[in-house]
Amino acid sequence: MRLEIDFIDETGELTEAQFRLLEELLSVAAEIEQVNSGSELSITFVDNNRIQEINREYRDKDQPTDVISFAMEELGEGEIEIQGEDLPRILGDIIISIPRTKEQSLEYGHSFDRELGFLTVHGFLHLLGYDHETPEEETVMFSKQKEILDAYGLTR
Repeated sequence: MRLEIDFIDETGELTEAQFRLLEELLSVAAEIEQVNSGSELSITFVDNNRIQEINREYRDKDQPTDVISFAMEELGEGEIEIQGEDLPRILGDIIISIPRTKEQSLEYGHSFDRELGFLTVHGFLHLLGYDHETPEEETVMFSKQKEILDAYGLTR
């Protein structure tokens, strides 16, 4: 399953090996979720100040967070769905805080790469419409995250 992924590392901290890990992990996730080949998404890696700005502007929460997703397939009020057989599926954008990723990897006692992979899968599932607002949704989404991470072999 081939995804078109645009990586934007505003921090300059990630390696080519980490980008490859995320590409492979998302390929497994796309296969499990039966996402069409050629679907597109972007992942931007930022610092805490930048993610706090985004969180404040789009979610009215004035604090840094670990990951934010903007799904392109969720229509807002007054938006019209663009349709066409030959158009690629554009999933949306994932934004990940590298400092929070580091903090959480230490807090949870696993590697930075495992936390980075977890946050990437978490954001990806949000792009596909998964959520965790209710206990039922959380159970479904978190079990899906575990299934994908385990299938790839990125465990704690």
